[in-house]
Amino acid sequence: MKGNGVSPRDNPRVIALPPVLYGATLLPVLALDWLWPLRVLQQSMAFWLGVALLLVGAGIGVWGQRTMGAGGTNVNPSEPTTAIVTGGPFRFSRNPLYVALTLLYLGLCLAVNTGWGFLALVPLLLIMHYGVVLREERYLEQKFGETYRQYRGKVRRYLPVGFT
Repeated sequence: MKGNGVSPRDNPRVIALPPVLYGATLLPVLALDWLWPLRVLQQSMAFWLGVALLLVGAGIGVWGQRTMGAGGTNVNPSEPTTAIVTGGPFRFSRNPLYVALTLLYLGLCLAVNTGWGFLALVPLLLIMHYGVVLREERYLEQKFGETYRQYRGKVRRYLPVGFT
């Protein structure tokens, strides 16, 4: 037990904090772009589309963090989850903070107009899915049982339409 009475295993044991994974992916993308630019769109179009994605991602991220705080649970996946939050953006996605991080990442890649970011997105999303999201789902099901299974049955994993 930690000093606060919480078991050190009372967390999903994700492979790394999600913002660290996204940042660790973005750094080599920017280095590759500096060495071998790979443009995806006309510069001003890419920039403004990137800014739009950054704003949407930031909005969803702030909304999600505030909703989790109001729900009385931790945002940090290395800390224990104390409640299943089903309001705010969690009505539409079980992982709105990860959707927000993906939008922020894509927005940055577009703002600097690098195709390398889109190529790196595939392995990044696979690492997020298997190393973070599925671990969190197993943890939440073990901790909250039927409450989590009911929520999982009603709300999609990532986006309100398409992927489950």
